[in-house]
Amino acid sequence: MRATMTISGFPTMSDKIMYLSRRLVLFGLVQGFAAAPAHAELDAPPMLQTNSSQFIEMRPRAMAPQVVLHRIDGKSIPLAASRGKVVLLSFWATWCPPCRRELPALERAQKAFDSTKLAIAAVSVDTADKATIEGFLNRLGVKHLHVFLDPGGRIAERANRETGAPFPLYGMPITYVIDRSGTVVGYITGEVDWLSPEATAFLNYFIDG
Repeated sequence: MRATMTISGFPTMSDKIMYLSRRLVLFGLVQGFAAAPAHAELDAPPMLQTNSSQFIEMRPRAMAPQVVLHRIDGKSIPLAASRGKVVLLSFWATWCPPCRRELPALERAQKAFDSTKLAIAAVSVDTADKATIEGFLNRLGVKHLHVFLDPGGRIAERANRETGAPFPLYGMPITYVIDRSGTVVGYITGEVDWLSPEATAFLNYFIDG
């Protein structure tokens, strides 16, 4: 809108008020944009740490790949079948000492949380045969955990190997968190007590979100 001018060529008082109002509106918009990142920071998930690391959020986030998981009993289950639930996709191996301690914790969490809201998939990356892995689990007393096999590294592989596997192994064990919409939100390496107050608050953040 063009400003109304007086005979002297200077803006009227009403023009000055309109100009000031526009300045205040623009200032408010700029302040709002500047405050957005701070609000996003406040909306971050609760802190979750292990002895060696902490939860790392993915930036940018991406949808989980369309992979099929092969359960130890021979059944094949698409990862996408868990859409609508929070998924803990945990990769482990028999030769990994922290994995031996975390597997029972994963089983306890699987029992404690509502299975319609949280799914846990413990994927072995061992090249050993099925009988060896079953014997290992029996010795740990792990009998009901949903265990899957990935001996060929089709789903997960060491981060420094360019094999095309969608889930890099930055350490062992490593657990990727997939939210209810099917987005990979981040990962944590090392052994986690999944029923600790910190881990429970962390999981409920995504379950209730």
